Amino acid sequence: MSFNTTVMTGSRVFGPALAALLIGPLGTAWLFAMNAVSYVAVIASIFMLRRSEMIPVTPAPRTGKPVREAMKFVWNDVSLRYSFIVFIVVSTFAFNYSVVLPKLSDRVWNEPNGYAILLSMTSLGSIVGALATARFRSITIKWYATMLTICSISCIAMGFAPNFYVACAVAIPLGLGGTGLVAAMTGITQQKVSSEMRGRMMALQSVAFLGSTPIGGPITGWIGDHISIRWSIAYGGVLALMSLPLLRKAQ
Repeated sequence: MSFNTTVMTGSRVFGPALAALLIGPLGTAWLFAMNAVSYVAVIASIFMLRRSEMIPVTPAPRTGKPVREAMKFVWNDVSLRYSFIVFIVVSTFAFNYSVVLPKLSDRVWNEPNGYAILLSMTSLGSIVGALATARFRSITIKWYATMLTICSISCIAMGFAPNFYVACAVAIPLGLGGTGLVAAMTGITQQKVSSEMRGRMMALQSVAFLGSTPIGGPITGWIGDHISIRWSIAYGGVLALMSLPLLRKAQ
C-alpha cells in the first residue's frame, strides 16, 4: 500500500513540476495533447492484466452506501476515529501546495520559475517518505504522529523561509512528512479491517484526501489574498500540529 501511495502522491507532485518546465517551450495545447496520449498506456495495461492470476476475494454485501458504512466502521473504532479526524484536518488545511507555492515563489522570493523546482524537491521528499513507511510490517500510531509532526513543522517553516534556497531545503521534509502521513494512514486503515471492507475504506480515505480540497483550497486562497501569503501555508501547519494530541486517544 505504501508503494501505491508513492506512485499516487509522487505523481501528483511530479506531474505539475514537469508541466511547469514544459509549458513555456511547448505551450498549453501540447501539454493537454501529451496528457491525453499518456492514457493509452493506462488503458493498454488494463487489457494486459492476466485475470487467471488474480486472487478472488469475497466481496462485501452491496448496500449502495459503501462510504456511509465505512464511516460507521471508523466511528465505532476509537483508533480509526481519531486517526481519520487528524487526516481530514491535514488534508483540508495543510495539503494545499498547488495553491500556495506559486504565490510564495513569485511574490515572496521573486522566483517566477521557482514553482517547478519546489515541486520537484517536494516530490523527492514524497518518495523518501513513502518508501520509509513501506519498510514497516505494521504501521503504528507513533509513526503516524511522527509524519504528522514533520509535515506540520515543515509547513510552518516553508511559510517563513527567508529565501528561495531555504524553501527548497524545507520542501524535502514537507514532501516526506506529507506522503509519509498518507501512506501511514493507508496502512493503519488497511490493517484494521477485513479484506472485504478494504475497498470501502480506501473510498472513504480518498474522499477525505481529495474531497476536502474544495473546502481547504478557497480558505487557503482567501488567507493568502487578505492576510498573508506566508500564513496561507503556515496556518495549515499550525492546525495540523494542534490536532496531534488527538492521536494519544487513538493509541
